[in-house]
Amino acid sequence: MERILDRYKRCSSADERKPPDLQSPGSWNVELGKLKTRVEVLQKNNRNLSGDNLECLSMKELQNFEHQLDASLKKLRSQKNHLMNESISLMHKKVRA
Repeated sequence: MERILDRYKRCSSADERKPPDLQSPGSWNVELGKLKTRVEVLQKNNRNLSGDNLECLSMKELQNFEHQLDASLKKLRSQKNHLMNESISLMHKKVRA
């Protein structure tokens, strides 16, 4: 998940560096093509993350997907444990009081 966010930050900062010249007639077609490919990639990633259309992924993409899921699960478990520990310590304080 962190890699996805890093890629997003890099891409969004690359977009900010050079704004498209929308005054020229050909730039609209180029910009439209870029946006269509970006939408297709995002839709594919969305389908993959929701569990649909996994059979078309290569072995490397599946392994990458698995690593992303593992990292996300570890982060969620860590947050859950942290919240549970805070709750337990709060309950201990209430019992002492």
